[in-house]
Amino acid sequence: MARLFITPRELDFISDITKELVKDVVGQKIYYYSVREDLSEVNTVYDEAPEKVFDPPIELEARVDWQPEEVRTNRFGSEEILTQEIYVHWRDIIDKEIDVREGDYYSYGEFFFEITSVVFDKKIYGQVEYYTGVKMAGKQARKGQIRFKPIGPTDEAYTDDGATQETFVQQRGFDENRLGETNDTRALQDKGVLDAPISGPAEVSPRGSDIDDDSSFYDET
Repeated sequence: MARLFITPRELDFISDITKELVKDVVGQKIYYYSVREDLSEVNTVYDEAPEKVFDPPIELEARVDWQPEEVRTNRFGSEEILTQEIYVHWRDIIDKEIDVREGDYYSYGEFFFEITSVVFDKKIYGQVEYYTGVKMAGKQARKGQIRFKPIGPTDEAYTDDGATQETFVQQRGFDENRLGETNDTRALQDKGVLDAPISGPAEVSPRGSDIDDDSSFYDET
């Protein structure tokens, strides 16, 4: 598409619309664990770090392509392996100053995954400097590779606090919502082309009544 018709304003609009879909509608997220190579002790023979040091996890909105477990059998028995493809918004990564790399880890639900590949997904209308997003392939990490308690939501079968996510609050380009800082930027708002939404971030949360379907989203009494 010619640059005459797809200007920076159109690119900002495309970015904001996809951010709105991922952050304010879908609501899927992962927790990204970056390996600190400068602090991890690397084995000189195998060129690996058995005990890795990680930065604190970063919450990152994403689209998760969940695949069924793959059962593999070898001489030691059978094992179940999970693989995923994660799609993250490129400008969101830039805004949060995250350098996504192969060999880093992330958690989704109760499982941890090692990132085995990081590739840019597509160009926006063929313009070389603009990407739609990044696709990361994740393979379930073996026990001992990363030792953290998973951050919820995990599974409704559990009774732990945070096993299920009962509250979802939009971000919509605001610096903060009811849950705290968002670190969310919408280009057209940031450049003064559009005003911030008057209504503010909507949310889905229980009202605390005995009615299971009673939700603040529907504004029912």
